[in-house]
Amino acid sequence: MVHRGAAPRTLTVLGLGNVLCSDDGVGPAAVGRLWRGWKPPTSASVVDGGTLGMALMPLLESVDDAILVDAVFLDDEPPGALVRLEGDAIPQAVLHRLSPHQIGVADLLDSLRLLERTPPRLILVGLVPASLGLGVELTSDVAAAMPSLVESILNEADRLGHPFERRSADETEDPVAADPAAALGVFHGLGV
Repeated sequence: MVHRGAAPRTLTVLGLGNVLCSDDGVGPAAVGRLWRGWKPPTSASVVDGGTLGMALMPLLESVDDAILVDAVFLDDEPPGALVRLEGDAIPQAVLHRLSPHQIGVADLLDSLRLLERTPPRLILVGLVPASLGLGVELTSDVAAAMPSLVESILNEADRLGHPFERRSADETEDPVAADPAAALGVFHGLGV
């Protein structure tokens, strides 16, 4: 009799936000930086989900672990402050709409919950924005906090059992050259 071990846990790191609205683009900026500096394990996908909202459902409904990366407003927290939320605290945080894409995030999480397909371990990490006005650059406070945000993503992934490996200096830093799917925002995939 052959005994097979349990299937390995899977992780999706999903950057959310609008790169045309200054600090709202913190999620895509963070996953891009993560990809350029770190190799995900085979159990993980790193995806720039942008403002796709409900279209992101297939990326989350079948994974065990998910780390959402987004701009998050918290009362009394200064711009650039690191935010970490888990489980039931996440939908409440994205209900306070910062930008048009967050309607889609709230709908996405509600749909996953209603279908009972929410990843068992769901974490949101992000930064408090200073500006959501039109612009393709992050504000100075948020840009200065980006290394801490990427470090937080790495720590969460490691804690969940998906350790990333630092890329060596001779490895490509151009995600599209390394993997053409990166042109679509999928930096490393599990067939998605």
